Amino acid sequence: MATPDFTPNEMMTIAAARALKNDDVCFVGIGAPSAACNVARLTHAPDITLIYESGTIGTRPDVLPLSIGDGELCETALTTVSVPEMFRYWLQGGRISIGFLGAAQLDRFGNINTTVIGPYDKPKVRLPGGGGAPEIATSCQEVFITLKQAKRSMVEKIDFYTSFGHGEGGDHRRRLGITTKGPTRLITDLAIWLPDPETKEFTVVSLHPGVSRDMVQETCGWTVRFAESLEETPPPTELELGTLRDLQARTEKAHGGSKTKSAAPAGASAGA
Repeated sequence: MATPDFTPNEMMTIAAARALKNDDVCFVGIGAPSAACNVARLTHAPDITLIYESGTIGTRPDVLPLSIGDGELCETALTTVSVPEMFRYWLQGGRISIGFLGAAQLDRFGNINTTVIGPYDKPKVRLPGGGGAPEIATSCQEVFITLKQAKRSMVEKIDFYTSFGHGEGGDHRRRLGITTKGPTRLITDLAIWLPDPETKEFTVVSLHPGVSRDMVQETCGWTVRFAESLEETPPPTELELGTLRDLQARTEKAHGGSKTKSAAPAGASAGA
């Protein structure tokens, strides 16, 4: 059977979806994280619990939300709680296994900037800010990040620390008293990255079909480390690709043909 054609963004979304398990409780970001989480729910993880920052728990949207305030989330949720309860009881209480975030800037240790590009006092670009992402990055048991690769987004040094990843690497999180794992997976449109067990620097462990090492390095602002045993990401199956495209088609129809962010990496945080 021939492998269906797919785009790099579709490969990124599906690779991210595969990382989720049926028993996960996932704090979902808008954009690519939302698409990935719902593809997982509609394929191999039907019992996954999806939580959005607005307080919706166990939501099962038929179309992708445009924001955390989208009525689709509340209408399809098991329950909706207040935002303070969401953060204090669910998130800071350690009840969420996976936080799914996007980034405007990311460094090799998984630190995220979604605040400003350039100096804070006189920025070149003022970004949406952190929303709930800083708390998600420290309180979820682990964090997955999705990002479209480009030198302007994958940088040697981020301009502002919005969400703490592994800091300077190594045991920096532990030295600050943070007991959660932090970023454990980076899924881009070109590759899958995992943090080195000791240094915590993100390392490429799998290249997506048709992607070379040079392509990864050319779109990254630091010197990329590759695993000794480098794998190739399995291409999307017909089920995975069909599920994602059907979800996007329903979303486009529901929003009157307006441009959605369902296949694009989230620009900021779970609340972006």
